[in-house]
Amino acid sequence: MCNAQSKVYLTKDITPDGLVKVYEALGVKPVGKVAVKISTGEMGGNNYLKPALIEKLVKKVDGIIVECCTAYGGSRQDKAKHWETIKAHGFLDIAKVDIMDEFGEIKIPVKDTKWLKYDIVGEHVKNYDFMINLAHYKGHQMGGFGGVLKNASIGVASTAGKAYIHSHGVTEKTPECWQYTQPQDAFIESMAAAAQAVHDYFVAKSTNGETRIIYIAVMNNMSIDCDCDSHPAEPLIADYGILASLDPVALDQACYDIVTKIHNDEHNNTKPLLDRIAKQHGTHILEWGEKIGLGSTKYVITELK
Repeated sequence: MCNAQSKVYLTKDITPDGLVKVYEALGVKPVGKVAVKISTGEMGGNNYLKPALIEKLVKKVDGIIVECCTAYGGSRQDKAKHWETIKAHGFLDIAKVDIMDEFGEIKIPVKDTKWLKYDIVGEHVKNYDFMINLAHYKGHQMGGFGGVLKNASIGVASTAGKAYIHSHGVTEKTPECWQYTQPQDAFIESMAAAAQAVHDYFVAKSTNGETRIIYIAVMNNMSIDCDCDSHPAEPLIADYGILASLDPVALDQACYDIVTKIHNDEHNNTKPLLDRIAKQHGTHILEWGEKIGLGSTKYVITELK
């Protein structure tokens, strides 16, 4: 995969129909029970992918929205509060929702064992045959940016799993984990390893070589802050489009490259986001993801008309 140009599809139509169209461009038919992994957003924030945008796709694939609890307090670490947030944000109005680590967690293998010995994910992941990784591309306080790789790694990890990734394999405990977030590249590389673990977990479910995991990123409401922030900074970049790929590295690389090429004017100020990505060495996840064989930083974009 890493030596080839991966295919990335793009639509500028950020609507329910546009989301379905870019999904269909991948040419992949879901198999069995379908998980749609999103961030349901922290209470108080407003940049997360809205139910009205994703409902048509979720229903088309007969999907179940899946999430996991956080590791930093807030409205989604406690399971009861997480359900309140999910309800308040309207997701229960459009589909079934599953907090995958509500009742437990499991360990899945990692190929890259530089920092992690395993990945700890919500135990309900084993109930799904196919995953749509539906991410909101934006900034992130610790990772620089959050796209499909973060949505696969931190997003699918249980609370203990998040602590384990953030502390690059030092501890599974929170809040203890926040003492061990340096060196930065160790955290970034741990995210890549965990994203690969989730990718490979679904690849292993294939019986006839069929694709079992796909990646979609929505480039709207691009604040420098993540949807895990209850008071994110206002977006300074105009909404751009929706991208999809079978290659998570290529997809996040394409989103980043698009931001770097946006002309700054009265509608766009990319500097704060790019500065945050640079400060947190965020693009290292792309380099490391390619190095460990998760995907390719080389891609070709097909824009859908």
